[in-house]
Amino acid sequence: MSSTDTVLPAPGRPGVPAADTPAAERRGPLRRLRESRALPGLALGALCLAYALGAAMGWGSHQLAIFMGDFGLAAAALAAALSCLVYGCTVGGHARPAWLLFGLSSFMVAFGNGTWGWYELVVRTPLPQDSLAEYAFLLFAPLSITGVLVLAQRPRSAAGWLCLLLDGWLIAGSLFTLSWSLALGRIAAGEDGSPLRLALNLAYPVLDILLVSLVVGLRFGGRDGNRAAVHTAMMALAVTVLCDALFTSPELRSNYHSGELLDAGWFSGSLLLAWAPWSPRWRRPLREHPSAGGLPRRRVSTTFSALTPYAAAAVCTAGILYNALGGRPLDRVVAAAACTVGLALILRQGVMLLDNLSLAQELAHKEAHFRSLVQGSSDVIIIAGANGVLSYVSPAALGVYGRDPEELVGGNLLDLVHPEDVDRVLAEVRRYLARVRLTAHRSPGTAEPSARVECRISSGDGEWLHVESTVSRHRDGLILNSRDVTERVILQAQLQHNAFHDPLTDLPNRALFAQRLRAALGARGQQGDPRGQGGGIAVLFLDLDGFKAVNDTAGHQVGDELLVQAARRLQGAVRCGDTVARFGGDEFAALVCGPLGRLQVQELAERLRVALSEPYWIGGAELSVAASIGIAFGTPERGPAGDPRAATDELMRNADLAMYRAKSEGKGRVVLYTPAMRADLERRTELEERLRVAVREGGFTLLHQPVVDLVSGAVTGVEAQARWRSAKGQLLTPAEFLRSAEHGDAATRFSRWLIHEAVTAAAARRGLPARTRPAPAPVPVAVRLSAERLCAPGLYETVAAALRDSRLPAGELVIEVARMGPDSLADELGRRLAALRRLGVSTVLAGYGAGSGSLGALARLPFDGLKLDRTLVQDLGESALSRTLAGHALRLGRDLGLATGAEGVDLPRQLIALQELGCRRGQGSAFAPPLDETRLRRALVRRGYPVPRPVGSLSARREYLAADTRTSGRADAAGGRVAHHHGASDLPEHRAVAGPGAGPHGETVIPPA
Repeated sequence: MSSTDTVLPAPGRPGVPAADTPAAERRGPLRRLRESRALPGLALGALCLAYALGAAMGWGSHQLAIFMGDFGLAAAALAAALSCLVYGCTVGGHARPAWLLFGLSSFMVAFGNGTWGWYELVVRTPLPQDSLAEYAFLLFAPLSITGVLVLAQRPRSAAGWLCLLLDGWLIAGSLFTLSWSLALGRIAAGEDGSPLRLALNLAYPVLDILLVSLVVGLRFGGRDGNRAAVHTAMMALAVTVLCDALFTSPELRSNYHSGELLDAGWFSGSLLLAWAPWSPRWRRPLREHPSAGGLPRRRVSTTFSALTPYAAAAVCTAGILYNALGGRPLDRVVAAAACTVGLALILRQGVMLLDNLSLAQELAHKEAHFRSLVQGSSDVIIIAGANGVLSYVSPAALGVYGRDPEELVGGNLLDLVHPEDVDRVLAEVRRYLARVRLTAHRSPGTAEPSARVECRISSGDGEWLHVESTVSRHRDGLILNSRDVTERVILQAQLQHNAFHDPLTDLPNRALFAQRLRAALGARGQQGDPRGQGGGIAVLFLDLDGFKAVNDTAGHQVGDELLVQAARRLQGAVRCGDTVARFGGDEFAALVCGPLGRLQVQELAERLRVALSEPYWIGGAELSVAASIGIAFGTPERGPAGDPRAATDELMRNADLAMYRAKSEGKGRVVLYTPAMRADLERRTELEERLRVAVREGGFTLLHQPVVDLVSGAVTGVEAQARWRSAKGQLLTPAEFLRSAEHGDAATRFSRWLIHEAVTAAAARRGLPARTRPAPAPVPVAVRLSAERLCAPGLYETVAAALRDSRLPAGELVIEVARMGPDSLADELGRRLAALRRLGVSTVLAGYGAGSGSLGALARLPFDGLKLDRTLVQDLGESALSRTLAGHALRLGRDLGLATGAEGVDLPRQLIALQELGCRRGQGSAFAPPLDETRLRRALVRRGYPVPRPVGSLSARREYLAADTRTSGRADAAGGRVAHHHGASDLPEHRAVAGPGAGPHGETVIPPA
């Protein structure tokens, strides 16, 4: 678009769309006429014209002419009276008395015309002198004058009142002079009779002159919003007074008869006054300026008001010339009136001169004020014509644009706008102009709206400035108030960049990564996946292994520098179209899009892992970290109907699962997502929920397994073990439950429940009174916990609170620690064990010989005992290696002064082997399975189990081993149970469950003993 195109299109211009023109302009003329509010006015004009034609043609008969001249005028005046009275009763405000007075004046006219018609048509006699009709006609003028004074706008100053009085006398004196010269003088000279008759004859014209003077000289305003009603009423009064003035002439009055053309004027005046209250309302724009603070502007004289004094003087001069040219002597009344009119004109001219000087000073002051505002404003004010040519540019353009305002004047506005913004600016301006026209059509008189347009303007140094302009109408063009918003635009761009980028590495953050992933999935959903391999989109989640150690040892500043270098390595390893993002901490992600198969993506992931695992040189020191990477591919079945947002969330969760699987499998590797990972996560989540519900609703029960002295057979303690109560009331061994009980908040709750129940049950057994049978001997109770659970917040407080509430001696509680966990927990674990020992609680290292870290745990942690894991015990009877390892472990425990024990002692040969190796305590099915509370108390009352003599005859051992039925050197899985030397009443009463597995999560039924 060239720079000469019109910026402000004219109405009806072809460049303006048809939709921008108001709807009323597109309707037909007849339809607009029917919808217009001027239709009653046209009907009124037609009625007046018909009356005038009838009067001009004599109405066809003398009787009809008299009827229309008397009762027709009475009907029109009565209509005006009723209209004004009804409107005056319904409307409020200051105009109400005026309309009531107009109604009464019209009622006087109706009464006078009706009385006149009564004499002429009914009584058929001429109207007598001094009749009621004359007095009624006489009352019309005072009532109308009072109404006019009520409607008039009062002056606000003494000078205004003075001008009003001078203008009134100028008009009244001039009309009086002219009227006296034409008719009033002869009327006064011809009335030699009654003074009352002379007063009545002069009262009509004098009151009419006064009414005309008020109508012409006063200012009227529709403060109630109906200016048209006031102006129509003034026009009606003017028409009526004009007809009265014509009737005053002796020539017309002597030849007057009812129904002639003069009556058409009175008829029209009455109908105009009847229509005046209901005339269409219209509003003028507020006479207000923003700089006035809401106060009305000073009223400026119109052309009519300015010429009124001179017109009055001209009328007065015409009256004097009429007397002089007619050869009549100069009347003293005319001379006195003319002198006063001249004197009033001189005074009025002096007042106008002073007022003009005051206006000039005020205008100069305001002009200087606004010039200082415009020139001192930091905004650039530009006035452009309809063709876009600049007619004014404020001096602020030199500081904002760096260009001389005088050089810009005369140029085209569009030449300053960036070429890419020209079309948008023109569209905004045209939309604004269409809105202005629509507003003016729907709400006339309201303030015009403005528009805000942003574009780029060329500066003096050749740069493009971001400018925000407020566009308003100005005559036939536009006025633009512009300001430089370049810094704001740059700040907004920076804020937007910061909202979608990581502040440390300047990589995209999670929000931008998800947005690009949704866009990629949406684009692929529209284009389809013709390869059908799902390799078009891949998400890689990366986590730096060992970064926390770098932060702890070298400091966070070094860690931040390492993250920056890692980000640069990732950006250098991926392709140009791929996205690398940082999610926070040491977590990164990569989005790979394009024609890459799964194998190529895995190779890319391996390159990323190798790049991140290379040494980092920061501050002269070499640092090393590894990377665990999880990969998830977009599934090919997601087509156009798929939801990109849901697919984005699922793909990111899958990559996150694969990354955590890589860390759990040893770190420093790449793992591909499989659906089994999701199933495993859902299964763990379900187990944790079931564990939480079981702890809350009492789904677990507590069993105890006796711990027996392998030399004497005495019960030296019990170990608390939890069992899950199934929906059928069976007690199952919850293998997966116990594994899930090692992690999460539910695991901590389960550990607290286990400690509380074990301590409470031990305290109850200790305080059991001895009645008919001996009471069970108090023995310590052992509770097994993992290192993670023992270091959980609040667990020490749980142990202390349970001992305090149950009043169980701390020496009768043993905490067994199994699964030592990561090395990072060693220091905290040592502090927790030391605190428990200070409390009086014994600590035992359980599960020794399984896993890693056992020797280090013995060296660093305070333990009172050592218990062999069942994996070392189960092969003691057959494996020499297991016997040797177990022997060394027990000898190590004795050398360290620890009490030794073993778990999983299920067969007699295992018991004998442990005796020979010097183990002091053991627990397992060789003595008793886990027992409920009733059977546990019986076992404690009996106080021991039979064990083979450690040192004795070989025959005694053979007799003990005779009950051990073996198959191929191992105990039979189904029937290889030890025949214990105690009654059946000491064993738990459980019935066998059909099938090898009774639970959905690997639970096994506790077998019958």
